[in-house]
Amino acid sequence: MDVQWYPGHMAKTRRMIVENVKFVDVVVEVIDARIPISSRNPDIDSMVGSKPRMIVLNRADQSDEAMNRLWSDYFRSKGWAVLKTDSKTGAGVSQFSATVRSLLKEQIERWAEKGQVGRAVRAMVVGVPNVGKSTFINKVAGRKSAKAQNKPGVTRGKQWITVDSGLELLDTPGILWPKFEDQSVGLNLAYTGAVKDDIMDLETLSSHLMGLLSCRYPEAIESRYKIKIDPAAQDWELLEAAGRKRGFLISGGEVDLERMARILLEEYRSGKLGRFTLESPDQMKES
Repeated sequence: MDVQWYPGHMAKTRRMIVENVKFVDVVVEVIDARIPISSRNPDIDSMVGSKPRMIVLNRADQSDEAMNRLWSDYFRSKGWAVLKTDSKTGAGVSQFSATVRSLLKEQIERWAEKGQVGRAVRAMVVGVPNVGKSTFINKVAGRKSAKAQNKPGVTRGKQWITVDSGLELLDTPGILWPKFEDQSVGLNLAYTGAVKDDIMDLETLSSHLMGLLSCRYPEAIESRYKIKIDPAAQDWELLEAAGRKRGFLISGGEVDLERMARILLEEYRSGKLGRFTLESPDQMKES
């Protein structure tokens, strides 16, 4: 299944990031903790260069906690700060400001030596679509957040969001990349909703997801859908078995696969199925 999704506005976003990165002190990359590899745009590293980095493992409440720890260790080994959050409830978000300042401790000390005490830290927030970036920013800024004036050199119309007297955020639109070299990346993004459902066949997508979850987290699938996983079964047969168990039947006793496909995706995305991480740091050894 060929998954391609690169609207024209994403090229504009790329230019915006490159043009504005020189005006910030730190780049904060929000990723989906369920798919830490696939939800990271590989172009971000080259776009932001050597800027101090923070990784926000968002939706950490929906991902495997043991894998959260492994991924946190992996990103910290690169010299980056890591923050685990759940943007919907706000869990972990309150630690954002302190984590940023800890990351930039030496820089802030240098500012103080130059008499720039109280200078605001400026952070650019980046991420692919649907990783919860906007919700994260809203939680960090709070309801009483105020928009600061436009900064010199910043793309016209872009606004800085003042978190507090010492921290300002520059939001950027979600950005994917022109081509997924590894089709599993496209599938993982599709599972989580980062690419639109209407550009691919939902039954095929859900069959792939059912096969993946049945392999990695069989107990969860068997418990939720009351089926027994046969290792020899095709992915679509497992989806069909779940649909039959749910009573999703149409004329002639056939299973309504489209309905079951939508249910599986909804229950995976909402966390009803359980806490799953589909990628491991071990997969990064070759890169």
